[in-house]
Amino acid sequence: MTRPILEGVRVLDLTNVLAGPFATLHLALLGAEVIKIENPKDGDLARKLGILPEFNDQLMGTSFLAQNSNKKSVTLNMKPDEGKAIFRRLAATADVLVENFRPGVMDRLGLGYAVLAELNPRLVYCAISGFGQTGPDALKPAYDQIIQGLSGVMAINGDERLNPLRCGFPVCDTVGGLNAAFAILGALYHRERTGEGQFIDVAMLDSIMPLMGWVAANLLIGKQQPVLMGNDNFTAAPSGTFRTQDGYINIAANKQEQWEALCDVIGVPELKTDSRFQKRDVRKRNRKDLTPLIEAKLAERPTDDWVDLLNARDIPSGAILGLEAALSQPQVEHRQALREVVIEGLGSYKLFGMTAQFEKTPGAITAPPPRLSADTATVLGEIGVDAEALAALKAKGVV
Repeated sequence: MTRPILEGVRVLDLTNVLAGPFATLHLALLGAEVIKIENPKDGDLARKLGILPEFNDQLMGTSFLAQNSNKKSVTLNMKPDEGKAIFRRLAATADVLVENFRPGVMDRLGLGYAVLAELNPRLVYCAISGFGQTGPDALKPAYDQIIQGLSGVMAINGDERLNPLRCGFPVCDTVGGLNAAFAILGALYHRERTGEGQFIDVAMLDSIMPLMGWVAANLLIGKQQPVLMGNDNFTAAPSGTFRTQDGYINIAANKQEQWEALCDVIGVPELKTDSRFQKRDVRKRNRKDLTPLIEAKLAERPTDDWVDLLNARDIPSGAILGLEAALSQPQVEHRQALREVVIEGLGSYKLFGMTAQFEKTPGAITAPPPRLSADTATVLGEIGVDAEALAALKAKGVV
């Protein structure tokens, strides 16, 4: 089997809940040895977050299971001197460290980047936070929805009836994690060329705002404020969500030829020469007149029929699936985005694996999310902590 792309890279993961664990998950799926450093009492907070109380009681909550495949778990209290000493020994062996504490926490522990870089100049240290390490808001607490509100994301969602509106999943956390993983890989590439590590400062606020590229550019360059359009696409018409005989369909007739083909498929060829709809920008202005005319024809058939007819004419369209149907659709199964993972004591469940498909160095789930402290003895043994010393550390609550 081909070597995993990050084989031999050791990552110390001090993160909790989502943004940080999502970053290190992708490193783990690519073959890095990711060692979660967790507090000895109850570990990553995500271990107790989830909809199944019996899993939470075992510190294996669904939120934790979703983000921690392929990782190892080591418990360590980094506040006492013994814990600090062990952590410094681990840091000396690491290629990457990822943390998502508030700015300054690691420095106050005496384990900040400046200290660790003295021990290990090749260390890539990534700090993930809501607002970044510096600036007027740096020390403010931040959760995903706080960042959604401050970034403008909630202000541009919804329509005149429902606004502001949050995204239905923690988009700022997850994109912050992806940004961190991307940055870490870039820093590792730089290290290959120069031999030097570096500090990376990732902010969730910074990470989410570029995702609004077109919307932000319209304001920054075109001086046009965002318009609340609900499920309509502001770039074209007809482009958005439309009612059918049995539900709804997404249609994106963004090109002129797609618009003309749509008119033919649904049986309204006369709209192609209607002055209100002939040109793209004119259609956008007359969207409220156009949509009812289209929906009157779409009401004659169920969604699945229209999807087949429209896609056959290269008019992008698709059904609007519930989450269960989306996760089990044939295309997702073909791509193997979800993998069956056996978790000891819990059962067999589907978890997301690596969704970028590498030809020569594919990522894979090779181990289930770890039980708390499952790897403490093994990992600390590698740095010289024998069974007697480990027992003493346990007695003191350090591990």
